[in-house]
Amino acid sequence: MTHHDDLRSDSLPAAVRGFLTAHVVRDADTASSFFAEDAVAVDQGESFRGREQIHTFLRDAGSEFEYTTERLGAARVDDDHWVVTLRLAGTFPGGVAELDYRFTIRADVITELVIANHGS
Repeated sequence: MTHHDDLRSDSLPAAVRGFLTAHVVRDADTASSFFAEDAVAVDQGESFRGREQIHTFLRDAGSEFEYTTERLGAARVDDDHWVVTLRLAGTFPGGVAELDYRFTIRADVITELVIANHGS
């Protein structure tokens, strides 16, 4: 289990920082540009393969809801793996969700992103 700490944003890999900055403002074009062409994203068990599918997922996911995003913590697992925990609060069912964004980075791009409920 990864522990979460107060890792500063500038300690995260550039691809993770860039993705999060774009993702929070719902800029799917920029957010998807930080992924490798053959990357995989998994959200709540559903997989999206390749930059094009990931772009569509990022563009459409949650688009019917209004929500805010707050970073709760971040941790380095090893050189290639990082976890950022975000709290989303908004008009979606349940109103609040704490999610772990688990990144795999290779050659300065995101090769895998797994989004899951915090602590699962």
